[in-house]
Amino acid sequence: MVTLCPLLGLLGTVTGMIEVFNILAVTGGGDAKSMAAGVSRATIPTMAGMVAAISGVFGTTLVTRIAERENHLVEDQLTMDH
Repeated sequence: MVTLCPLLGLLGTVTGMIEVFNILAVTGGGDAKSMAAGVSRATIPTMAGMVAAISGVFGTTLVTRIAERENHLVEDQLTMDH
């Protein structure tokens, strides 16, 4: 999921930029207000994807550290009988 979130954000960026290009084609490039709305729609999914990915990295790191610590505690408590 952490790897997929930035890609979904990129997909949102691409769809927002398609909207900007559509506005450019329809208006001839003179309507900055309409283009700004498309750019806004392009950047919001990118930001959301990056926030989700960064949160996922922190979460994954936390869970991995806890699992490794617990694994070491269990290893230390095991006895080896020869």
